[in-house]
Amino acid sequence: MRRSNTQKLSEVLKDYIEENKLHKKLTEVDLIASWEKVVGRTIARYTESLRINNGTLFVKTRSPALRSELVMMKEQLKNRLNEQAGEAIVKEIVFR
Repeated sequence: MRRSNTQKLSEVLKDYIEENKLHKKLTEVDLIASWEKVVGRTIARYTESLRINNGTLFVKTRSPALRSELVMMKEQLKNRLNEQAGEAIVKEIVFR
């Protein structure tokens, strides 16, 4: 008699993510993908090159005036992004 060692694909993927410590990186990717939802379409159109490195979100802006506005909203944006992620991923935001 043959013994079956089957697992659900979702379980296999979850184990793989945990074993390779990919959870944080996947959360960062999801967070960047939700940027437009957090800041709105208008602001998202004038920002680009988002990346997260060691808890710092880097955002390139095309407008100096917008950059000034975003700097003033930095703490609020950080809180909204972390709320979206469900954990404290973004510790700092740098606008360039």
